[in-house]
Amino acid sequence: MIEAAKIWNEPNNKSHWDPNLDPEWDLFARMTVLAGQAIRAENSTITRVLGGMSPIDPSFVRRLDERGVLDEVDVVAVHGFPLDWNLWQIHEWPNKIDEIRAVTTKPIWVTEAGVSSFGAEEVQAWGVKRTAELLIGKVPRIHWYSLYDLPSHWEATTRHKEAEGSSYYRHFHMGLLRADGTPKPALEAFAPYAGQMGICQWFHFEDHRLDDAVAWLKRLGVRHLRTGLSWADSFRPNALDWFDRQMEALADFEVTVTFCFTPEHRGVEPHHTSPPQVAEEFAEFCAAMIRRYGTTRTADPAAAMAAVG
Repeated sequence: MIEAAKIWNEPNNKSHWDPNLDPEWDLFARMTVLAGQAIRAENSTITRVLGGMSPIDPSFVRRLDERGVLDEVDVVAVHGFPLDWNLWQIHEWPNKIDEIRAVTTKPIWVTEAGVSSFGAEEVQAWGVKRTAELLIGKVPRIHWYSLYDLPSHWEATTRHKEAEGSSYYRHFHMGLLRADGTPKPALEAFAPYAGQMGICQWFHFEDHRLDDAVAWLKRLGVRHLRTGLSWADSFRPNALDWFDRQMEALADFEVTVTFCFTPEHRGVEPHHTSPPQVAEEFAEFCAAMIRRYGTTRTADPAAAMAAVG
């Protein structure tokens, strides 16, 4: 079920890690080392992936390497959105991969590549095709972000504010499907590449789209899926019931599961981007999830939840 475990999401982006609390990523580095060791101790066959960089930054890789992080991960991941937020053009994708290859011998995965339909759905469809042409064969794993648009009444997990206009609202138009589940032209553009490009789809807690998403992914022939299990959500009532349902629904895919989001009451500050007060607690969460979903299902849910929290 779990092919790979990804440690955090976009740690060099302040939407996901607070640089004011950890300006040199020392706390992030220690947390990642502990998590990587914990995952390996539970299941040595699972690939450990460093949280995807956004922006793509070789100096960030060097900084983490100096702190021992690359010794405890197997893959370095990058994210790119050149038609929406990045300050580079889509044809530069191969160069961006080469910039990271210059500073590490680790394999490089693109765990989020996307183009919004904010300006025009035809632009997104072209972006799918061009991204596939540029990245297939260049890296061993690609995940298109995403399957679904974000519903307009939900909140985007980003530093961007509504007052910024396009920068914020583009987050709601990244899917191959509209929020109501109807296909965009990008879905047809993606279909020929579904066996070579995976999908990244985040599922919110008790997400109503889960079963429909699985049906669409199977219809498209997607094999590789990236999603997340939230450390913060693990403290909600019935968290394991939801985690079980999600992972059971995704059992037919090769899943890269991302562990991230600090529970407010366990952060240095009460926010999901905060470093944890105790880094070992995040590592314990990662180990518990690998123990539960990476190998054999735990028979006693109470014992599993105790291991998580």
